[in-house]
Amino acid sequence: MSRLTIVANIHAKPDQVDLVKSELKKLIPTTRAEKGCINYDLHQDNTDPTHFVFYENWESRDLWQAHMNAPHMEAYGAATAGKVDEFVVNEMTEID
Repeated sequence: MSRLTIVANIHAKPDQVDLVKSELKKLIPTTRAEKGCINYDLHQDNTDPTHFVFYENWESRDLWQAHMNAPHMEAYGAATAGKVDEFVVNEMTEID
């Protein structure tokens, strides 16, 4: 299977931006060390501070799925429950 690109858009509730940002940043070192992670880059919109984007590349969808079920992802979900307005994940394939 070809490499998988993930674009994840997270919109924090306006009064929860700092907490959500902190929790998202906690994911970075652990995820980058995971098997199959090629890159895992967090961005924050310059005009809308509630909008975060993860741009990720994984060796395979199975390895990304393992990441999504990892304990640190569960901890993120628990810490941000009710604090995020929207979380949209797009699975994408690069076109040569």
